[in-house]
Amino acid sequence: MPKLILLNKPYGVICQFSPSPPHQCLADYVPIKDVYPAGRLDTDSEGLLLLTDNGPLQHKITDPKHKLVKTYWVQVEGIPDDAALQALRAGGLDLGDFKTLPAEARLIEQPEIVWPRLPPIRERAAIPTSWLEIKISEGKNRQVRRMTAKVGYPTLRLIRYAIGGYTIDGIELGQMRTITVAPVHVPNPNPKPAGRPKQRGRRGPNKVR
Repeated sequence: MPKLILLNKPYGVICQFSPSPPHQCLADYVPIKDVYPAGRLDTDSEGLLLLTDNGPLQHKITDPKHKLVKTYWVQVEGIPDDAALQALRAGGLDLGDFKTLPAEARLIEQPEIVWPRLPPIRERAAIPTSWLEIKISEGKNRQVRRMTAKVGYPTLRLIRYAIGGYTIDGIELGQMRTITVAPVHVPNPNPKPAGRPKQRGRRGPNKVR
């Protein structure tokens, strides 16, 4: 049976098994041979990374035609207004090399399971920060960061919470969970995770823990 690993990747870890000082690599967290990432997660991003020892499963997870929904928790500078949220949702944002597809985007409270980042983000005292939940079914280079910057709210921190029905719920930072899946299994593209954060109102800035 194919093996699937769910890793809660820390900030600063590069998505390869070969050492690349000064960064840590996947070998520091995944002591299993012959598994490979199913997709990537930027070095300065955190959260869910899937790895597998099965080529067809890796292809099904990464192939855009399967439209697996990826859920991100995004801390941004400022508090996005309705126009910015609608621009993220509508699609068609011109990011230079491509235009985005429609996405889901909403303001949320800081999720309870979010851990302190090391090193901490750089905040400006006069500018509040807030959290967004963004769901996309594509995954171009640094897409979420470029999307929030395009609508005027730079990303300060990015955590991938889910890919399809797989989430980081119950997986501590730097830890992994190993499961076996049927060879033809494809994760549910419309997950209903237990840890979905609350919708946020517009009462003021969101404090960072």
